[in-house]
Amino acid sequence: MSLDAAFNIARSGLAATQRALAQASQNIANAGTEGYTRKSLANSSADYSGQPLGVRSAEARRDVDVALLAERDGRGAAAAAASARESLLAGIEAVQGRPEDATSLGNALGSLREAFTSLRASPAAPELARAALNAAQNLAGRMQDAGVAIQTARQQAQDGIVIEVDRANDALRQIAELNRLISADLGAGRSTADMEDKRDLAISTLSETLPVRPLRQPDGGVVLMGRNGLTLPLPSAGEDILATHAAVAGPNSYYGPGGNLPGVMIGAVDVTRQMLGGRLGEYVTLRDQVLPRMQAEIDVAAVELAGRMDAQGLRLFTDASGNIPNRMLGYVGGGYAGFAQSIRVNSAVENNPAALRDGTHAVAAMAGGPSTFSPNPAGGPAGFVTLLDRVLDHSLGSTAADGNPWPGFPSGGLGPDGSLTSAIANARNLEDYATQLVRVHTQARAEATTAKEAATSMQQGIAARISKQSGVDSDAEMAAMVQLQNAYAANARVMSTAQAMWDALMGAVR
Repeated sequence: MSLDAAFNIARSGLAATQRALAQASQNIANAGTEGYTRKSLANSSADYSGQPLGVRSAEARRDVDVALLAERDGRGAAAAAASARESLLAGIEAVQGRPEDATSLGNALGSLREAFTSLRASPAAPELARAALNAAQNLAGRMQDAGVAIQTARQQAQDGIVIEVDRANDALRQIAELNRLISADLGAGRSTADMEDKRDLAISTLSETLPVRPLRQPDGGVVLMGRNGLTLPLPSAGEDILATHAAVAGPNSYYGPGGNLPGVMIGAVDVTRQMLGGRLGEYVTLRDQVLPRMQAEIDVAAVELAGRMDAQGLRLFTDASGNIPNRMLGYVGGGYAGFAQSIRVNSAVENNPAALRDGTHAVAAMAGGPSTFSPNPAGGPAGFVTLLDRVLDHSLGSTAADGNPWPGFPSGGLGPDGSLTSAIANARNLEDYATQLVRVHTQARAEATTAKEAATSMQQGIAARISKQSGVDSDAEMAAMVQLQNAYAANARVMSTAQAMWDALMGAVR
């Protein structure tokens, strides 16, 4: 081997070692950077006609398992969706209470029963009539608070859709730009590893809003596939791909034909029903299904409470205008929507608590319904208990009259558009229905919490596997740098020796 060849081989070794040291330093410096993966340089020997020419270094590359990345992003989408659901439902639970809480809706109905029972024992006692009135006002207030909490959560879901669409558009623009840069670097023979890290991070962020699976293309770009076969186009000029708009989600608002809530669009195509998973899909489900069903269930409780009292001769609960929905026409036709938010104690009863004993109006017998009732006239007996018995036995009981059970609580045809079905079935009376309602709503929040914890745990486990395979181990990088420094010194010695030999040869010639 000639001295020139030895010199060039040693020089190529120094250059390769310098690049490897620089890469190891970059790995250590970015060990805590989100989304960064360890980069390595592959070296290969170069030769010509069997003669060694030195060492060649390839561009930096990363070692990642794309299947693991996709699984991590999927779990992240599930965790984000469950967290959004838990957050909105927790606000409702805080207002409604749990079934065992003394302030829950079921217990508020129990307190009203107890107050009527006490008044039944001493119907002439004004302080007991006042106590019953207070119990009724407390119950109406609990229903109002629950109705407002559900409606507030539904508006938050609507607002969340707008926010998540903006986030998705930002992520899509970032991914499109990284696609362009990666394709350009790949075509120029430059390393794309760092850009791919950034793109994977952007895809992970997008997946929390809207789950996608990237299909990698020969030019280095990716095509994003959503669920239900939805393909998400990437912007070419920074435009928005997804579109929606702000709206007020009132009690009668709904998405769909005839509704006034906006969908999510890609161009002229409505893709709302294809928004599955992630925060965006979860907000759509909450806005259009979960929360309207909860609202309908609390509305049913309020309407049945007011209607069953009124049917026995006591118009105790009304809206601000003194009216109650028509129980005979169903949820949509009867105007149930939002009644829980407006229910209050009838002002005529507030001004005359004795009406709790005497009644507010006469009742004519109805086949299969309540029996005849006439209110206690002015100056009537102070011990009048007919109405109180009807309230305790029938309004708060399971029958409209002896032998005439109440029709079941509405469970179908619910929601602003009549498309929803309640999970509450076979309630025996108002207290039972209210208790089941609180239990079902509490269970929905508990299920969201469980789903969030499970998805988060799985996501963390997968992230740990990715980190072990592709993350930076600072100790290992430092050990590699020591080895590289030794290699650098060895190559330097070869160059120094070759230089000395060359000097000695030149001296001998002179």
